[in-house]
Amino acid sequence: MSSTRLPAGERRQAVLETACHMFCRLSYRGATTAEIAREVGVSEPVLYRHFASKRDLYLACIEEAWQHVRAMWDEALAAEDDPSKWIAAIGTAYLQAKKADKVFLIELWIQSLSEASEDPEIRKHLREHVLEVHEYVVDTMRRAQKAGGVIKDRDASAEAWIFISLGLLSTIDRRLGDLVGEEFERIVASRRKWMTGKS
Repeated sequence: MSSTRLPAGERRQAVLETACHMFCRLSYRGATTAEIAREVGVSEPVLYRHFASKRDLYLACIEEAWQHVRAMWDEALAAEDDPSKWIAAIGTAYLQAKKADKVFLIELWIQSLSEASEDPEIRKHLREHVLEVHEYVVDTMRRAQKAGGVIKDRDASAEAWIFISLGLLSTIDRRLGDLVGEEFERIVASRRKWMTGKS
């Protein structure tokens, strides 16, 4: 597709969306800015007008992926009246979107981990980013506790880390060809019962 006639803001978004897909498919090292620009239909100099470097583009992709997930979670929470189902609602929303290849957050996290040992900027950004996601889940958990949906003596911070770990596990499961399989649903059900006291 050609994006050369798009307004600057739309062109930047087109570059960002294409880059997210290509980084997920080819990895940070594997995707080049030349390939991304070509796929969008712009020149490399045009791409660099929006993003100063390949790293800046990659970090913007991580942020874009999180904003997408955050909006999806906000919507899922707004649609669920029962506070005992809030954590399940955001987990289900994420897994359904992932199955439809509509979210890239964990895929980009896993790639970032392999890049982090060599790039302190990516490591710093990823650390801050994961903490921001953790804080969102902690806040959701604490609001659910206050509303009586999650047992009050459950450690919201610890449970939020477990929630994030389950997202990582679901990606590992897919990448390794059904490693956990049907056990995943039982794991999720077990955590839900532990947090809410309900099956």
